[in-house]
Amino acid sequence: MSASTLLHAPLSRTYTSTAGCRVLRSLQVRRAASSSAQYVPGGPIYKGTVNDPTTFPPPSKMHGSHHWSFERLLAASLVPMTAAAFVTSGSSYPALDGIFGVSLVMHSHIGFDCMLVDYLHPRKFPFLGNFMKWTLRTMTLGVLVGVYQFNTNDIGLTELIAKAWKA
Repeated sequence: MSASTLLHAPLSRTYTSTAGCRVLRSLQVRRAASSSAQYVPGGPIYKGTVNDPTTFPPPSKMHGSHHWSFERLLAASLVPMTAAAFVTSGSSYPALDGIFGVSLVMHSHIGFDCMLVDYLHPRKFPFLGNFMKWTLRTMTLGVLVGVYQFNTNDIGLTELIAKAWKA
């Protein structure tokens, strides 16, 4: 309700007095000052006005249907690779250890990346979203190095799964 409507409304005389006008004008000035888009921690960051068009990211083959198909193919391929780990021994097929290790790490990375995109979007959380994205990339690289070391210097993933299944 605007200040002029309040001044002309049939209310008590306190609203039409000089002090009442000053209070209403100060409220109107505060409301106008607070209507500008300011950053609120954890809240959205507005750029432009509501009438501006939405900007779309440039098209990429790694997003959309190709990306989704790759994720499903990778998830489906983990089932036969896990079954092959039970049937064979890791020392006989080191290539299976390598493919299985990289596939597990890629599957985990894609899953955690989807979680970060959904819940820590960089537009809403500009610092935390980017920080967590780079933390995930660093951790994925560290896990890949660890899986490589485990497959080359130790018993390997397929032997580990076979021993854990028998234990």
